Amino acid sequence: MLARIWTARGRPWGFTLVELLVVIAIIGVLIALLLPAVQAAREAARRISCANNMKQIGLAVHLYHDAFERFPCGWQGFDAATGEPHWFGQPGWAWSAAILPYMEQYAVWKDAIHFDRPITDPVNERARVLSLAAYLCPSDAGEPTFALQGGGIFVGEGSFSPVELARNNYLGVFGTVDLHDVCTGGDCVGNGTFFLNEGIRDRDIRDGLSQTFLVGERSSKWAPSTWVGVVSGGAHAPARVVGIGLFPPNSELEEEHYSHNFSSFHPSGTHFLTADGALHMISNDIDQLIYQGLCTREGGEAVSRYFSE
Repeated sequence: MLARIWTARGRPWGFTLVELLVVIAIIGVLIALLLPAVQAAREAARRISCANNMKQIGLAVHLYHDAFERFPCGWQGFDAATGEPHWFGQPGWAWSAAILPYMEQYAVWKDAIHFDRPITDPVNERARVLSLAAYLCPSDAGEPTFALQGGGIFVGEGSFSPVELARNNYLGVFGTVDLHDVCTGGDCVGNGTFFLNEGIRDRDIRDGLSQTFLVGERSSKWAPSTWVGVVSGGAHAPARVVGIGLFPPNSELEEEHYSHNFSSFHPSGTHFLTADGALHMISNDIDQLIYQGLCTREGGEAVSRYFSE
């Protein structure tokens, strides 16, 4: 029994060890009950921040379209020797770099990036590792940069060395066809909204702007992505700026598609931006055919009912 404290009237007062342990147990239970609620509140705040990032991206893409009468291309790639288009070519800058002036990043676009030089050129060293908060989902605790290893097609002279790149959680929608199936040298056009060297116009999205995904979210769980662009010779380099909607978000059906898929750490689903600027949270259990229809620009699929349910 714990030592007792004697009152002025001479009666002992205090807590027994059993009483103290009961109080501690009750406090532990209360904390265990409150912790999930606190975590849920924090995730809700992170999800809202992520949604705001994507809304800003949607506005920037449409401002780009207003200025140039087309959306930006997925990435720029040309063979350094011949000047012909090549999906692993240079300079490699992505759509997400092209819209920086409309993302309140005009200084980065103007002073830090030399668009006429390859991403790996020393003059672009500061830009390629620059972490931008608007391109990072707060629910993804991945590092702000990552080292891109070799393993892709090298177009140019020399050999490949690991390249440090700034991370990104928001990718353009290439479509439902795998890059390796449709990309051969200078031909790399997907059935989605972002692909090699060619920016589409809003009227090219014949399925309807409200029924076609423009940008989707990807976590760094399987492979990190980048806002910078495609580095010639880098492993899965084009799939780090555009995503493939062949399988539903976070799908683990086919291991080889992990790094090309869309995904998130949000428990409620993955954010997608349709071409009309609307934001949607897409569940992991979405019907695969409906999902594929939303990832194509002119497939003629009937998907409008999905958003009305």
